[in-house]
Amino acid sequence: MTTTRRPGQTDFERLLIHHRRELLVHCYRMLGGLEDAEDAVQDTLVKAWRHLDSFEARASVRTWLYRIATNVCLDALDHRARRILPTAIVNPADPSLPPAADDHETPWLQPIPDAMLDPVDPESDPSTVVITREHIELAFTAAIQHLPPRQRAVLLLRDVMGYSAAETASLLDTSAAAVNSALQRARALLHAGLPDTARHRPSGDSADLLRRYTAAWHATDVDSLVALMRADASMAMPPTPSWYEGRDSIGIYLRQLFGTPFGRGLRLAASSANRQPALVVSTSDGRPFAVKVFTVDGDAISAITGFVDPVVFSRFGP
Repeated sequence: MTTTRRPGQTDFERLLIHHRRELLVHCYRMLGGLEDAEDAVQDTLVKAWRHLDSFEARASVRTWLYRIATNVCLDALDHRARRILPTAIVNPADPSLPPAADDHETPWLQPIPDAMLDPVDPESDPSTVVITREHIELAFTAAIQHLPPRQRAVLLLRDVMGYSAAETASLLDTSAAAVNSALQRARALLHAGLPDTARHRPSGDSADLLRRYTAAWHATDVDSLVALMRADASMAMPPTPSWYEGRDSIGIYLRQLFGTPFGRGLRLAASSANRQPALVVSTSDGRPFAVKVFTVDGDAISAITGFVDPVVFSRFGP
């Protein structure tokens, strides 16, 4: 919906249905955490409601909401550390040693369920933005967290949302020249920060790969599990800061895990997050344990990120 007339109170709830999902995705990209994004969207809608009478209809309602949401996120980023993944702060761990503890309460990146990426009613809203894989997958989301906040905003508004330099400048209360300069720097930093596998795409059947992984896991067949991975695959498990590099190291870790009753009892169920295949992991008695998100390069697994967090797990429930 791109109408530029002033919305009334009756219109406002309808506008929320149309735009809330894409505002959530935008705030998630900006902040790197689903809980943070939901808070930002709520703050955005409260501010929009309070200032509804000041909307002058010189831009679309959608653009007006993006202006509010982006500035809410920028304000939030002034007061919190960026969300990251373990690979950004430590070297690969020795898989023969116990995983390190997170002694610093690091703000970790969080995944977003694919169910939250799909529009409520795409046919009724022609302005709905398609959430493409390259602009939501974990590698991209993690990489842009390393950009300065305003560069991050410019990159998302220009390259992802498709706003012009002039429109972006208006949204951020700056000049088009400043926007173009920030975009150039952001693109260079993003290109340098993205892993090589983020520039590749699956060439095989990711669903079948996930099925084979699940079957091998439930059979505690480590050889079959690592055979599904690239030789240089990585595995991280925030909030544990340790991560493992190479399928041989991952295999050592998995053999130790399956050597315990707890590890042998873990059950997997298919899901999806960030437009990537995922598995939800439960204990033998059904308690939530983790969400594993897979990066697939060609027809092999190049990265596994396991989010060991009941709060994250709860977003992937039935």
